[in-house]
Amino acid sequence: MCNQDGSFDPARRRFLDQGAAGLGLAVGGLLAATAMPSSPAMAQDSASTAEPLSPDAAQRRLIEGNERYIANAGQNTDFSAGRAARAAAQHPFAAVLSCADSRLAPEIAFDQGLGDLFVVRVAGNFVNEDGLASLEFGAEVLGIPLILVLGHSGCGAVAATIGVIQDGIELPGSLPGLVNNLKPGVEIAIANEPEDLLAEATIENVRYNVRKVEQSDPIMARLVGEGRLKVIGGVYDIATGAVTLV
Repeated sequence: MCNQDGSFDPARRRFLDQGAAGLGLAVGGLLAATAMPSSPAMAQDSASTAEPLSPDAAQRRLIEGNERYIANAGQNTDFSAGRAARAAAQHPFAAVLSCADSRLAPEIAFDQGLGDLFVVRVAGNFVNEDGLASLEFGAEVLGIPLILVLGHSGCGAVAATIGVIQDGIELPGSLPGLVNNLKPGVEIAIANEPEDLLAEATIENVRYNVRKVEQSDPIMARLVGEGRLKVIGGVYDIATGAVTLV
């Protein structure tokens, strides 16, 4: 995927840009094969996970799961259940682009089982080339109807970006590249002169990346335009466990 000098190989992007038809042909046979249950028991186990949801229904399922988590009334506690079905195929009903913060685990925060969520994680929950490709695969190939960009309270990556912009802090290693991806949303927040800059910057970073995903051609913009995909944003409060849509 990369050249010898470490640069990104544009051939990978060209593969994705071939559109839905080419992508479907490339992986359709593999997905069809792995979706076939090998026993009646496996077929019964996988039936409940394969039912498609509308974008709005998927959003309600996420919200209801978060409400259970807040109330400490989780339903998904047996993670051995459904192993046979998951070995045959995956049927996630939503994708989550979340921060890599160890205090946030999307499956737990939304009280979902293994195989329910297609999760992409990176510090600062921003969309880059690789993350977008993963989300495109989820939406186009797996048929995921909902993508949630999820920030969280007290995000260190967002705080570091504020420090770089306002105080000229110089970061070591590869951290400047991460900060550059967060600057657009953070700069919007700074221009608004909010009382709580970190909280506002976290929200604006989420909103910026929601727009970036839903406007991305050729796959995401088409799916959104057809009503097959919805992209939303939210912020997770680490202290309470509550997710607020923004």
